[in-house]
Amino acid sequence: MYNICGKFYATLFPIFHSMENLDRNIDLKIKEISQKLKELRLSRGYTSYETFAFENELNRVQYWRIESGQNITLKTLIKVLEIHQISLGEFFKDL
Repeated sequence: MYNICGKFYATLFPIFHSMENLDRNIDLKIKEISQKLKELRLSRGYTSYETFAFENELNRVQYWRIESGQNITLKTLIKVLEIHQISLGEFFKDL
């Protein structure tokens, strides 16, 4: 019995470990995206995310979540990029 469980664990451990690494990498990419969106906002002279959200008819809390690195939808990302007049290709070319 131990050998079977040990072999099962030995088989699955690399898969779970790989999935954990993938999740960490995804979280890092989301942080990079949120940081770049914040930099775009700042480059337009908005020191406050709240002012940016209000003036561009975005939900203030939702926009805070975007810049804080929470997962967002593609629809939301495209909407924010349209406000900045930047394409998806341009946005992601340096990431």
